[in-house]
Amino acid sequence: MNVIERIMAHAERLTSTERKIAEVLAGEPQAVAFGTVAQVASRAGTSGPSVVRLAVKLGYEGFVDLQADVQAELARQLGPARDRIRQRPPSDLLARVEEAEQDNVLQTLHAINPVALEACVALLSDRNRSVWVLAGEVMSPVGAVLAGQLGQLRERVTQASGSEVAVSRALAGLEAGDALVAIDIRRYERSLVSVARWAIGRGAAVIALTDSPLSPLVAGAHQTFFVSARGVGPFDSLTGGVALANALVGAVAARLRESAPARLDAIEAAWTATGALVADPGGGPMAGDERITRSPAEPVTDAGPEVQVAGLP
Repeated sequence: MNVIERIMAHAERLTSTERKIAEVLAGEPQAVAFGTVAQVASRAGTSGPSVVRLAVKLGYEGFVDLQADVQAELARQLGPARDRIRQRPPSDLLARVEEAEQDNVLQTLHAINPVALEACVALLSDRNRSVWVLAGEVMSPVGAVLAGQLGQLRERVTQASGSEVAVSRALAGLEAGDALVAIDIRRYERSLVSVARWAIGRGAAVIALTDSPLSPLVAGAHQTFFVSARGVGPFDSLTGGVALANALVGAVAARLRESAPARLDAIEAAWTATGALVADPGGGPMAGDERITRSPAEPVTDAGPEVQVAGLP
């Protein structure tokens, strides 16, 4: 196992002193990768021997062995798409993609701690607090899924996006007790990390959806969920992140089964009244639907009698 997997495997058996060192690993991996035992101990407010004992507990021969693994992990995280695109693609591409995506979903869902899930769902389903969703650019589709679906189950859900100025403006209404879901994976956007720490300082409960205990989003987070994002091509995969978002939404829906139906009914009524959707739940056309119809044998042309809009002469 690499350093990430070792920390996750031993997380529940760490002492309070070892947890302090682990927080340095999570929030400042560079300090471990390029520092000394004494420097790491100083940052964690503990002793050098405690740092060495944690390394041995994680299965390393000592601090140097741990340091080498952290350096390798950082090198992997910092490998951008421009480097990966130059690698030779696999010959069995579809099989590799299938394997990778199944593994991403399984690893992401199996890593969910039931206690952490319960605490997270309690936050997200509490209608007396606002929920803010902030995702890095690479994970923005995951943020859109989470915010969009949560917003259909309850009110006061906001997805903050755009420039740093736009995000700061949107989050101006964040209050103590609110929940901020921060979503990002390697290489981590600096502004997103800063906003998450700012929210913690304001008294918000931060829920981190990230890819590693070494992620800077871990430090100070109320709850953390890890996303497996291994991609076959030059880009990281979003499949595990979407699966995690679906799991969180499903759990919140179960918690809000008394109040959510009325909100969903109102949304459906608005869609029907405005003719927003092509088909209703029964599969037929919505009110006001204007569909383009033609015979299968007729060619599509720019204009002419072959194209007829239903309901118009």
